[in-house]
Amino acid sequence: MSQKLIEIALAEYGVKEIAGERDNKTILNYAHEAGHTWVNDDETPWCSIFVDWACMKAGLERTHKANARSWLEIGEIPAYPQMGDIVVFKRGNSSWQGHVGIFINIDEDGLINVLGGNQGNQVSIRLYRDKDLLGFRRLKEK
Repeated sequence: MSQKLIEIALAEYGVKEIAGERDNKTILNYAHEAGHTWVNDDETPWCSIFVDWACMKAGLERTHKANARSWLEIGEIPAYPQMGDIVVFKRGNSSWQGHVGIFINIDEDGLINVLGGNQGNQVSIRLYRDKDLLGFRRLKEK
C-alpha cells in the first residue's frame, strides 16, 4: 500500500473547481508542478493530472500524461488490489475516455471507493461500478 500517496491525496480533499470564468489556482498548480504547463483552466479534465501530481509528490512512477487510460501502461497488475493502488475506469462508450483515481476499497455491494481529482469537479472519494473497471496498477517507487 502506498500510504504516502493516500496521505498526499487526502490532504487535498475538498479542493474544487470554481464555476465561471475564475479558476482554482490549486488545480492549476497540480498541472503545472507535474509538467502539464499547457493547462490554463480548471475545467480541463484533471483526474489524471491530479494522480500524476500526487504520484510525483509521493516519489512513485507516473505517466506524465493527462489521459486516464495512460495509467494502464505502467506499474504492475496486482493479484488483488490494495489501498493506494491506481484504478482506471472507462467513461461512456469511447475507446479512449476514462477516469483514474486511487483505490480505497470495494464495499459490500461491489462498488469501488476511489479517492481522486475531478470527481464531481473536486478532490473527493466516490463510488464507481465494477462494470466500468478497466484495471488496477501497483506503482513502484522511483
